[in-house]
Amino acid sequence: MHAVVLREFGPAQNLRYETVPDPEPGPGQVRIAVRAAGVHFIETVMRAGAASDLAPPLPELPAIFGGEVAGVVDAVGPGVDGSWLGRSVVTGSGTPGGYAELAVAAVEQVHPLPDGLGFQDAVAMVVTGATAVGLLDIARLTADDVVLVTSAAGGVGRLVVQHALAVGATVVGAAGGAAKADAVRKLGAEAVDYREDGWDDAVRELLGGEQRPVTVVLDGVGGPLAAAAFELIGEGGRFVSIGYASQVAFTPPPGPVAYVDALRALLNRPQDRPGYEGRALAAGARGELVPAVQSFPLSHAAEVHAALERRETTGKVVLVP
Repeated sequence: MHAVVLREFGPAQNLRYETVPDPEPGPGQVRIAVRAAGVHFIETVMRAGAASDLAPPLPELPAIFGGEVAGVVDAVGPGVDGSWLGRSVVTGSGTPGGYAELAVAAVEQVHPLPDGLGFQDAVAMVVTGATAVGLLDIARLTADDVVLVTSAAGGVGRLVVQHALAVGATVVGAAGGAAKADAVRKLGAEAVDYREDGWDDAVRELLGGEQRPVTVVLDGVGGPLAAAAFELIGEGGRFVSIGYASQVAFTPPPGPVAYVDALRALLNRPQDRPGYEGRALAAGARGELVPAVQSFPLSHAAEVHAALERRETTGKVVLVP
């Protein structure tokens, strides 16, 4: 099969499109003919060889990244019911990774594709969507909230914006660049470009000044951007961290604003993950949460990693063999 292989940690160009042996499913596993494979930002950090407390341990090399896989079961291992053959499925735990034409996964970690959900959308929802569902459980947004979402054009950010609007909250999305801000506006939210000086003042202006402060920040960026967003929260509000794409964590000072590290809370509850995955896939099939997907050929994985690092992508990035 063809796969994208990392043989040495380092820059994006170290990802090479190669021919490797086909994987065989072991006991309790199915093999999936991959139709779509998700790319996660944290994989760019791991590819570079950097350790992160929000990432799995670095893999042994050579490695094939990409646990998010959707496709059709073409083989089953010992102990697996033959009825899985030919079924369209999705998993967040493919091994070797989904940057390949074939991947294997434990059958108990595989979800049948719900009716109405395509392969690419399923890949977007099984991990990114599940993360959004878990974060929203923690954030507990209501119609009374005034919500600021940073990285609002990203995979998780777009889903969070959709949910916040659906519950009736007032929503402002901060995104990097005019095109990304326009994408957030098309969802129905107000939007600002955080690359522009004074973006935080623009948020205040959109909300009518100091009389209507932000009640909840959902931050996926960290660093100076998160610090500026924190200053927009009114007394009694809450700052919910949903990651830090900048690779610089931000922890608010003690005070009248509640701080919740929602992503870390999710990572500490792996037993909840299957339920979040199922809920996210169902929400995607019903059209309640609609992911934005950018798809690229599998052979372009190196270019895709470089674009992710430059923050040039929007929504969920997917590789297609």
